[in-house]
Amino acid sequence: MSETTSSRLLTLLSLLQGRRDWPGDELAQRLEVSGRTIRRDVERLRELGYSIESTRGVAGGYRLEAGTGLPPLLLSDDEGVAIAVGLRSQAAAGLRGAEHTTMSALAKIEQVLPPALRRRIEALQAVATPTGAPGSGSGPGAAPSVDSDLLGLLALCCRDGERVRMRYTDAAGAPSARSIEPHRLVPLGRRWYLLAWDRDRDDWRTFRLDRMREAVATTWRFRPREHPDPVAYVQRAVTEAAYPHLARVRLHAPAERVRELVPPQVARVEDDDCDGWCVLVVGGVDLDWVAVHVVRLGFEAEVVEPAELRAAAVRLARGLATLGGVDSR
Repeated sequence: MSETTSSRLLTLLSLLQGRRDWPGDELAQRLEVSGRTIRRDVERLRELGYSIESTRGVAGGYRLEAGTGLPPLLLSDDEGVAIAVGLRSQAAAGLRGAEHTTMSALAKIEQVLPPALRRRIEALQAVATPTGAPGSGSGPGAAPSVDSDLLGLLALCCRDGERVRMRYTDAAGAPSARSIEPHRLVPLGRRWYLLAWDRDRDDWRTFRLDRMREAVATTWRFRPREHPDPVAYVQRAVTEAAYPHLARVRLHAPAERVRELVPPQVARVEDDDCDGWCVLVVGGVDLDWVAVHVVRLGFEAEVVEPAELRAAAVRLARGLATLGGVDSR
């Protein structure tokens, strides 16, 4: 079956699922094909297991029957990658009883996928370092979109040790051309990151996939290097290295509870020697902002460093007291 035919079948199936009754002529117009082609495509869907009713005559049309069993899957490349990423993320999230069922479902799906798409998904499995389900604990706001083709390309290059050329826009909006040796993909919060050796900077770097453009596999191979822990390196780069201030605050709360409230791309939560306490490590542009967000967590807190954060906390306390009509002198 050609790619054009497969794409048209997906569109036809989507139309039949979206409305109860479809006149044959209207389907032909929507898909820009003849009525004969529509009849042939309907037969193909029936062969795949979809139960479709048809009526003849001038007012004839088609209807997808309800209550039938699940037929063989007919997925686009983007849908296949999305399902694979979602199922693997759920399995890695530590949900009780979920790992076996999700991996079993994924194995069944992969059996019916085209070989090229299955190869991309297998590469993604091999080089994506799990950190829990992407999107968990990541706060409000829409996730930046990541092209599934880019995700598949980087996964293959990580696995096969192949250099990549790309254009990258950093957090300040400055564009640059990069030549990299991709190592690991890391989903963190709602974003995907790549740990790679930057050949121009001669050092390890992290790259957000939604900031990449024009990524191309070069066919040049590279030898694996000794590398830092992908998750720890990416999290430190995201939460600490990008900011002028780095704060450490002890919180009277279990680390697991704080991790539920603080996205992993915002701050790092460490265990503390004292039971019932943990340490929040967070970077910020200004310490007043850090003080506000620590207070909003609602836990008893102690500033470890820097001393300037204590001064910011005092300013915040005075401002809140004034706002509440309390004499803070």
